[in-house]
Amino acid sequence: MDPTSLTHAELTDALRALRLGVDASDLHGSLSGYLCAGGEAGSDDWTEALQLGFDEPELARNRTLERLYRECRAQFAEQPASVDPLLPATAAGLPRRADALIEWCRGFLGGVGLSGATSRTDLSADAREILADLGMIAASSLQYADARDDERALDEVLVFVRAGAAMLHRELSQRARARALH
Repeated sequence: MDPTSLTHAELTDALRALRLGVDASDLHGSLSGYLCAGGEAGSDDWTEALQLGFDEPELARNRTLERLYRECRAQFAEQPASVDPLLPATAAGLPRRADALIEWCRGFLGGVGLSGATSRTDLSADAREILADLGMIAASSLQYADARDDERALDEVLVFVRAGAAMLHRELSQRARARALH
């Protein structure tokens, strides 16, 4: 992660100060999934597109939320996409980071669904499998036994999530370009 990127703690603090009842990883995942799947929203209406119920117009001008939008949008600016789920710092501990990854996956799947991508297109078998695997992660209830093995397992899941989101974006953006040409 870029050292100048928005941190989980910064977004958590902003969401708490704004009294928004959403977790930082969930919100990042929702916006990432929406944009990954080709959802169209600008910096001033993305919270409405995600149906978050943030009624107040000044929320769209909140610097932290603006930064979140810009950074999520930048993840998908190039091919391949460079998706990096927003998780707490390593010091927060393995259980907190693993729970945040589960929340991120839940949000991501919700964002993909809100984009309408899965209803507009026939997805490849690989894309359907990635979405199913993300669904399994999102439905997980974790138990911890060996810190080293658990840390390694979290790293492997994180690599899969990053690669899977990039692959989904590649497929869905290619389909969007093909539709635009016709």
